[in-house]
Amino acid sequence: MQEVPLTSLDARLQKQVETAQVALQRGNFDYVIEVTAQVLKHAPGCLPVRRLQRVALLKRLETKNKLISKAIGSVTMAGFLFSGKKDPAKAFENAEKMVIADPTNVAALKALAENATALGLMETATFAWEAIREVQPKDHDTLVHLAEAYIAAKMHREAVRVADDLLKVRPQDGDALALMRKASVAQTMDKGNWESSGTSFRSKLKDESQAVSLEQANKVVTSTEMTERLIAEAKERLALQPENLNHYRSIIDGYRRINDPASALEYVRKARALPSAAGDATLEKLQSELAIAVLEAKVKAAADKAAAAPEDAAAKSALEAARAELHKVKLDDTKAYVERYPNDYAARYTLANLLLEAGDHQGAIANFQQAQKSPKVRISALAGMGRALKSRKMYDLAVQQFQTAKTELPTMDDLKKDIIYQLAECYEGMGRQEDAINEFKLIYSDDIGFRDVADKINAFYSSR
Repeated sequence: MQEVPLTSLDARLQKQVETAQVALQRGNFDYVIEVTAQVLKHAPGCLPVRRLQRVALLKRLETKNKLISKAIGSVTMAGFLFSGKKDPAKAFENAEKMVIADPTNVAALKALAENATALGLMETATFAWEAIREVQPKDHDTLVHLAEAYIAAKMHREAVRVADDLLKVRPQDGDALALMRKASVAQTMDKGNWESSGTSFRSKLKDESQAVSLEQANKVVTSTEMTERLIAEAKERLALQPENLNHYRSIIDGYRRINDPASALEYVRKARALPSAAGDATLEKLQSELAIAVLEAKVKAAADKAAAAPEDAAAKSALEAARAELHKVKLDDTKAYVERYPNDYAARYTLANLLLEAGDHQGAIANFQQAQKSPKVRISALAGMGRALKSRKMYDLAVQQFQTAKTELPTMDDLKKDIIYQLAECYEGMGRQEDAINEFKLIYSDDIGFRDVADKINAFYSSR
């Protein structure tokens, strides 16, 4: 089998993929999965189609009960594991079926990777190991296999990065050190055609600048000058292979390293225009993050200018405009994300805070309510809803939220102090001074320097 680009497919199959891309945007995930499965029967090595299918599988999983999916997988896994062992093509097909049943099934993804390797589909094998890493991102063996798959697919820079990730956790890890050496040497051989000569690789290079570039490509790059050199090289490779997403990623990563989000954003947008990037959720998220980073840099520049000239009304106005623009982009982006993924309650919490900041108390309250379904943000969402109700002077309802949040927090940390403080302010707003001072006392007994609690307690006892 061979791996083939999307543009090499039959025109009819390309049309089907285009239809599937539209269906993905409309949320018709079952259709996307069905169409891509049919296309992959004809071209198992078309990685862009396989990536499109995985996006649909993961999005469908978000909308369905994961336990049902896993139960289906457990029922059929036994037969799957023992079928097709002498026939990689059959085993590969079985693995595909299991992945469609449950895209988080590690055993199925491993079988997909192993049989893809047996069939010579090296990039598909890296795709499968990348998917496994998504499920268990810190698993040592997974990272080792992923790095080995990258090396087999001649994706040596990616292998170096994975080995570097392993070494950050275990600096003396023998597997990681061996992978780092293997990937670095392989990358060197690719660059300098080392195999053809017994001389040192430096003698194969045209000049000292190329030698420095080659050596630094295999290290953690911290020098701006060196990173700019690597970006330039990646652009040269991109000119020769304009549809290779890996070259785009190298350029984007370089610009992010030197803190140039505007340039990184430019290349993310170019990359997303490629057919092979259709449905790439990682690039979609990165584009959003970079767009916000560009505006944050603009706000910082405006803030620095306003701080340098506090009497300059124009500078102050520019700062306010930049902040408003940033807030609007964040709000619009988060709204769009929540519309696509309504059950992402952490995102709803972010949206609620943005709405509250914009003065949309009703919208904020509705999203804080939904966000409370997530254990990770439940306490913060309770406090956020309390703030929203308090800002509307609905003190009795706000008290309920703050009381619940206070009860559920076991330790007196800064969050709990803030919740108690706001609870006390609600009591003040209701004219319940004794209840308010009792709450302030709780903070005072733990942290006398918290806000103006000491002043409030002192004033209370002075008035008696």
